Amino acid sequence: MEEARAQAVCGQEALDLLNCVTQNPFDQDKCIRLLHSLRDCVLTKKVNKFSLDKQEHKDTDSVSKKN
Repeated sequence: MEEARAQAVCGQEALDLLNCVTQNPFDQDKCIRLLHSLRDCVLTKKVNKFSLDKQEHKDTDSVSKKN
């Protein structure tokens, strides 16, 4: 599982942002920084679309890239 997560393009940035928005109290400034980090990643790596793995665990293991 760790190996698949390491291979997900921008997966860690997406997971960090999702976890940020679930935190209580909500830290908007932190989440905005994480949003910008994710945006930079998808632009740099030309990610076109994210998709969630259909397995029962809740990871962002699968993403699509532009060709």
